[in-house]
Formats: sequence, C-alpha cells, structure tokens
Amino acid sequence: MSRIEARFKALRASRRKALIPYVTAGDPHPGFTVPLLHGLVDAGADIVEIGVPFSDPIGDGPVIQMACERALAHHIGLDDVLAMVRDFRSRDADTPVVLMGYMNPIEVMGHRRFADEAAAAGVDGVLTVDMPPEEMGDFSDCLAAAGLDPIFLIAPTTTEERIRLICDNARGFVYYVSLKGVTGADTMDVDTVAGRVDSIHAVTGLPVGVGFGISSPEMAAKMSRASDAVIVGSVLVRRIAEHGGDDESTLRDVTGLLRAMREAMDTEAEVPA
Repeated sequence: MSRIEARFKALRASRRKALIPYVTAGDPHPGFTVPLLHGLVDAGADIVEIGVPFSDPIGDGPVIQMACERALAHHIGLDDVLAMVRDFRSRDADTPVVLMGYMNPIEVMGHRRFADEAAAAGVDGVLTVDMPPEEMGDFSDCLAAAGLDPIFLIAPTTTEERIRLICDNARGFVYYVSLKGVTGADTMDVDTVAGRVDSIHAVTGLPVGVGFGISSPEMAAKMSRASDAVIVGSVLVRRIAEHGGDDESTLRDVTGLLRAMREAMDTEAEVPA
C-alpha cells in the first residue's frame, strides 16, 4: 500500500477529507522550500504537492508561472527538487509527496532514472500535466516498477469514456479541475463541481481531489463536502510572492491560511449532510 493510499484510508476512517497544498520548489529561494513543507504539514496538510519549475508551464496561470520564473532564476532543476524531497524525508517519513510538473525535465533525465531516483528520494506520486494516459508508454511501466502513483487531471469537459480511461490508468487519486482554463481562477460553481465529482466516483473507487480556484477557508469547506480532497495552490503561491522574500512573515501567513482551511474543513465535516 502506497503512502497516498494509506493516508486516504486513514482519513476515511476518521471521517475527514484530505487537504493538499501546492507550492513551487525553489520559490522564492531554494532554502525556503523544505521549511515551508514542514510548516504546511504542521498546519494540517495531509499530502504535499511540489511543483517542478518549468519554463513553459502551459497549464498554469500567471501566479504559478511567475513562481516558476523566480525558482528558475535560482537555477532550480529536477535534481534539486529531488534533493529537497530527500531533505524533507529526513524529518517526515509519513506525509505523502506528489510531484507536479511537465514531461520535458523528465525526458531529459530519462524515464527509468527519474522513477528510480524519485522513489529513492521519497516521492509517492507524479502528476505530469502534459502526459495523457494513452501516451504514457514505458513511462507508466517505470513508475509502476518504482512504486510511484501516476495521477491524472480530469477537466470539466472530459467525456465519460475518457474519464474511465484516466481512472483505469491512475493510482493514488484523481485530480478534478474545478473550472475551465488555467490555475488561479477566482470563481466556481460548487454544485456543478459536486455533480461532476459524483460522476467520477461512479466509475472509480479512487479518491477524487478538487483543485483550481479554491482560495478561502469557506470555499475549502464547501469543496470538502463534495470531494475526497481539497487541493490549494495559487492562493498560497500568491501570498509567497507578496512577502518579497521575508521568510518569517511568509511562513506565518501561508501556514496561517492553510490552518484556517483545515479548521473550516473539519468543522464542515461535523455538520450533518
């Protein structure tokens, strides 16, 4: 059983939903990432999602694009991100880690080497935005051999046939994009999202996480009733940028917001449906 599967099993047993924050590795500087990850876990994160900086993040909005630029200014590459995961694992052997990024850095490293080194570093899942399941080829075999969970995005426009294909190839959980477009949008229709999540649950036993556009404790609480996991990214990355590299105030602000989301989600779970 992977760490991701075990975490969701434990959460179901306690009638709680997963909170999954996203941050870009190396933003605003390399030395901040690992302390931030530990701070997020202390604030209530159940799984941490780490973005691998890339020069052309086509699935991300301007907030995360700028985070990638800040990280790339420090020459952060895939090897550096894996080193950060190893550092994180030296203090935390339990919290699942998901890498999110694009295939180009993985292609440069090589599928087999990437899978082996990611697993050795302590990575549990891999979400590659630009790699659909039907094109995985030997990459899928490499992930499976290393015990890494492939995680895929499902969009509002994804057909039922394709949802089945994605779920048949996914492990760990599936990531439902709550709105059309790129990351960082500000609004969503909660009822529509809940209906789509129900339709995904109808074809898979995997947990369904919802992300894109969740920016407040109130929204996190509402989404937690409609899904198995709430994924929060752009609002955290935006706050990192706003502090201009002041580590202490950044950590306090970002972890404070995440803690408020965790508390709102847990309070929502206590309210009868």
